Amino acid sequence: MLVMIGLLGFALAAIIALYIGFNGAAVLPEGNLESAFSFDAAIGLFILSIAAIMPLSGLSSRKRAIIRWLFIQGTLYSYAAETIQHFRGINPRFSQAGTIADSIFSALFGLESLLIIVATVLLAIPFFRKGRPETRPLLVLGIRYAFVSTMVAFAGGVSMIVLQGRYMGDAGNLIVLHGLGFHALQALPLLGWLLERANTDGKTARTWIHAGSIAWMITILLIAVQTALGLTAFELTVLPVLAGVMLLVWLAAAAVSVRKLLKSTDGESLFNLLKDRGF
Repeated sequence: MLVMIGLLGFALAAIIALYIGFNGAAVLPEGNLESAFSFDAAIGLFILSIAAIMPLSGLSSRKRAIIRWLFIQGTLYSYAAETIQHFRGINPRFSQAGTIADSIFSALFGLESLLIIVATVLLAIPFFRKGRPETRPLLVLGIRYAFVSTMVAFAGGVSMIVLQGRYMGDAGNLIVLHGLGFHALQALPLLGWLLERANTDGKTARTWIHAGSIAWMITILLIAVQTALGLTAFELTVLPVLAGVMLLVWLAAAAVSVRKLLKSTDGESLFNLLKDRGF
């Protein structure tokens, strides 16, 4: 179900992209279909990541079912509010032109966002419990870092709700922090998965996961400070440049992980499979 709900986000994004191609993104008085496109695709990717992580949580079937339906209900409402409202020309969060009903939909949107936060926290808790079974420890280590990053992303989202907008100061855009925090759900477990598949020595593998994940977290911290100062994250000043350097550290860790995988037995099998199929 989570996979299907995640793929629905990509399907909606594809439909919106097609519409934009023929009619443009602006819908008067305040709708912006580019925002709907990016939101639906982003939350679809988020839910697919959650679907991949959930089986490793160690939760009982009943608890997983509860969390799963929290995600499904919150995500479906979010898709509907974001997509329908923008097509109606209404900002689904901070409308200045909507009716009382639109204000109610906006408030419900905020509540659904909080519901998704609660579901994510409930899913994250078992990954940090002491004494949990050491099942796939490298992948779980990356997931732990990813959940910490996700909490920072949620903090950015809550800040946007409180501020009734995405900007702090003149140019500090919270959506950059928000998005970078959520992409940790793909970037950081990836390190653990690659090194696990490569059968890398445990100590060496953990070193690379820590290095790449800490670099990602430092990037988020630097972007958060830059945003709080009311400055854009896309300027060649000290904090954004340092953030870029930290992302390169994560990229180096990912490159090393890929190299180790390609040198392993699994990597050789993958290489031979691609070669046999003409790649």
